[in-house]
Amino acid sequence: MVRCVVMDLSKMRTVVAEFSQSLSRCVVGFGLVIFLSACAKADFVDADGNGYSLANLHGKYVFVNYWATWCAPCIKEIPELNKLNKEHADDLIILGVDFDQVEGEELKKEIAKMNITFPVFAIEPSKLLGVKIPQVLPTTYVFDREGKLKATLVGPQTEASLLARID
Repeated sequence: MVRCVVMDLSKMRTVVAEFSQSLSRCVVGFGLVIFLSACAKADFVDADGNGYSLANLHGKYVFVNYWATWCAPCIKEIPELNKLNKEHADDLIILGVDFDQVEGEELKKEIAKMNITFPVFAIEPSKLLGVKIPQVLPTTYVFDREGKLKATLVGPQTEASLLARID
């Protein structure tokens, strides 16, 4: 059965205008959801909840340093890493990994205890990076500008020894 609704022209304009506004909000909202989901693609997050994409790190050297609060050579090395990360931020990034794999507030406490100023992975990243969890600390993995593993450095490093590993 077909029903026929009769309404005056002014009411029809109002209905069409409201429908048009609703449709516009839906389209804009849908577009925003798609845009934000594309932007939110993070491969990993740091202890502060900041997301990182491995693709966005291309073009920089990436040093991934495994440390622990009980490791005396790690404690000695951290100031060198902090300095390197600060002074060469345009060319490289230092990313830390707590060997003991603590998380959340406990991780933040350990970062503060070590006076680390560079980002620290929120979770253990060896599978993501295609490396093994080191057996000796400190260990630093050096990735080139294309994201390929260039070197595995075992033992404490200095700013000079790390800079010697990049072109």
